[in-house]
Amino acid sequence: MEKGSVKVRCQRIGCDAMFYEDDNPDGSCQYHDSPIFHDGMKEWSCCKKRSHDFTLFLEIPGCKTGKHTTEKQVIAPVKKKTMPPPTTAPSSNATSKDSCSRCRQGFFCSDHGSQGKPVNIVADKPVNLDGDASAENNSNIQALKLPKKIVDINEPQICKNKGCGQTFKEKDNHDAACSYHPGPAVFHDRKRGWKCCDVHVQEFDEFMSIPPCTKGWHNADPVS
Repeated sequence: MEKGSVKVRCQRIGCDAMFYEDDNPDGSCQYHDSPIFHDGMKEWSCCKKRSHDFTLFLEIPGCKTGKHTTEKQVIAPVKKKTMPPPTTAPSSNATSKDSCSRCRQGFFCSDHGSQGKPVNIVADKPVNLDGDASAENNSNIQALKLPKKIVDINEPQICKNKGCGQTFKEKDNHDAACSYHPGPAVFHDRKRGWKCCDVHVQEFDEFMSIPPCTKGWHNADPVS
């Protein structure tokens, strides 16, 4: 059997592509160094790009190039940013919560220990996603929905389900074709894991290797 005749998966963080070992030119791999997780924010130490949403964080294109590899990437330790202790008195918690940008945007805030109500802005009008929007705002939301993309059943697509990332064709798709995590991903007290299967680890590469816990259809457009 010829060497490199079987595709293998690249182990660099941010790549995860399938490649042939005998067809691996320099520059074919785009990857990141190591991630930083702090107060709900996810950031790549190499390019400083960040996101609150874990799915969007993983979709940030790699900022470094090189050859694909099957060896596990060694994650260099990154010094975490230290935050000064809060100086506000407990009695002023409600006031500081109103002025906190994270609380106002609906993100979890460790300083105030609460989850704000998510708010979406549509046509310069705030819409409460808990279900208090007016009929007018609801119609605006419906108008913003994009039509579903029509694809050929033989066209290769990349599954966007968390933990999958495989290339598939719609003709081969079925209700058990995809192994994935329905989520959400959980990052708390230096632990990373999935709420769906209640598995938590300390290292990022261990987190990326947690086996998917759910079977279903491949989905190239999870937003629609």
